[in-house]
This record gives sequence, structure tokens and C-alpha cells, in this order.
Amino acid sequence: MVTLIATLTIKEGKMSEAIEVLKEMVANIKTSEPETLEYIPHTVKGEGLENTIIFYEKYESEEAMKSHSKNLAKTAIKLAPLLAPGRDIKVCNEII
Repeated sequence: MVTLIATLTIKEGKMSEAIEVLKEMVANIKTSEPETLEYIPHTVKGEGLENTIIFYEKYESEEAMKSHSKNLAKTAIKLAPLLAPGRDIKVCNEII
């Protein structure tokens, strides 16, 4: 199993729109990518973090993660214009 933690910043004033886009995006991923076991976006509480989205993603294998990445360009087409520059992506391997 492979876990990915991605932190993205949404443009100022675009969070509500981003949340609606993410709801649609997650539904599409769940139906079209059976090897994507978890794909959960989170808002973040705290001063200066109001425009932050953190994704918790879990894949059956590295190949499943690569497949998701290839599909992301079309899957995230509505989200991309709402994103501020920069992102932080960590690929993790489970200990247990």
C-alpha cells in the first residue's frame, strides 16, 4: 500500500467553489479508480490556513498511484484554475 499526503492552497475567495469541485472529483475517482482505496480532501483550521486543502490518499500499489496521477490532468481540470501556486506532496509507506 502507498499513502500520499498532498497539501494545496486554494486562491483567495475560491474555497467554496473548490469544495464543490472536490465533491464531484472525489465521486468520479471513487467510481473510476478501484485501486484508489482512499481519496479524502480536508480543510484545515487555524490562522493563515483557511485556504489550505490537505488530501489523504491511499493506493493499493505504486502502479495504482501512477495510474491516478496519469488521470489527474483530466480529473482535476475544474480544480486547477482555483489553485494558488505551489504544493507539497509526500509519498509515504505504511509501517504496519
